Amino acid sequence: MNLLSIFRRGERRNNDPSWSALVNRGALSQSGQFVDAKAAESISAVWGCITALSESTACLPLHVYQRNDDGTRERADGHPLAGVLRQPNDYQSGLAFREAMTACVLGHGNAYARIDRNGGGELSALHPMKPGSVTVIRLASGRYVYDHTDDDGKVSRLLDHEVFHLADRTEAGSVVGKSRIQIAREELGVALAMREHGASTFRRGAFPSGVITAPAERNFTEEQIAKIRAIWRGHHEGGQNTGSVPMLLWGLDFKSVSPNLEDLQFIAGQKFSVEQVCRIFRVPPTLVQDLSHGTYTNVIELGSQFVRYSLQRWLSMWEAEVSRQLLGPIARKRYHAEHAVEGLLRGAPEARAAFYQSAIAAGWMDAGEVRRLENLPPRVVTHGGS
Repeated sequence: MNLLSIFRRGERRNNDPSWSALVNRGALSQSGQFVDAKAAESISAVWGCITALSESTACLPLHVYQRNDDGTRERADGHPLAGVLRQPNDYQSGLAFREAMTACVLGHGNAYARIDRNGGGELSALHPMKPGSVTVIRLASGRYVYDHTDDDGKVSRLLDHEVFHLADRTEAGSVVGKSRIQIAREELGVALAMREHGASTFRRGAFPSGVITAPAERNFTEEQIAKIRAIWRGHHEGGQNTGSVPMLLWGLDFKSVSPNLEDLQFIAGQKFSVEQVCRIFRVPPTLVQDLSHGTYTNVIELGSQFVRYSLQRWLSMWEAEVSRQLLGPIARKRYHAEHAVEGLLRGAPEARAAFYQSAIAAGWMDAGEVRRLENLPPRVVTHGGS
């Protein structure tokens, strides 16, 4: 490769819509905090939101179905795609693969996996790639290619049909997803700055529980002050001394110190940061253990909203992209991927039983189908006779 081709290659990358996403993996916020996916995930609310969405998505079974000529459908567990969804590669289960890919999209805006096919052209494996190691380039023909840099620095070019690509919301004319963490850089920078401020404050011990005062006419030596401090700690610090009655000599007096307005604002700011993060990822605060606005009745409704409004986007993304990218044009007419959403009821036996009962009563399910969903063997019907 000559020098001119390198320059042309660089210009083509610079004009690519994903170039800014590549070089700006993190940025300095106005608060002075550097914000990237790794720094953002160190915020407990961000970690909680990403975990709630990625784990819930991965835990739901993702099946391949075949459409029959009579309009019915049936599970196609023997299809190569179904096998890869169960075991995408030699070192990951289907659950681990989908959880990691979903978390990658939530944190970076994109997730990539190299597609392997056997000699017959059938899908055989999916190998995830680090998002920072992939550059998406649009060719003059309008097609996209993916340049992947391995751990040794070697760059290999993959065509669009060789890469499984999941993306968050994209700009018009681009296939590269926008990182929510980069969009909300300033809000997350404030959360990081507040955490650093709090850690620094507690490290310096700037929140005393009280102060010991002495009469103005009483002067103590350094040795006496040290002795008073040691006696106080020995009698009043530690769980075993909780509730003990303080005894003060020499006219000393103890005055408790209450949190001031600045302290209360700091606590309120931390709660506001949790709400901001939940707003970024569209996750109810109760899902990240913020129960300040939760009640017995609305927690159930918030959980239902999480499924309908938060989780549904990611489930639909997987179903659409698996069918579009991993099935050929002809196969897509007969096969499709779909989540078994009844898996959400697995941890709620009462709700699951009510769901099945209403389905059987309405006539769109029968007892045999319910037993299959519950992994129970078919019921054996015996007939009496002589």
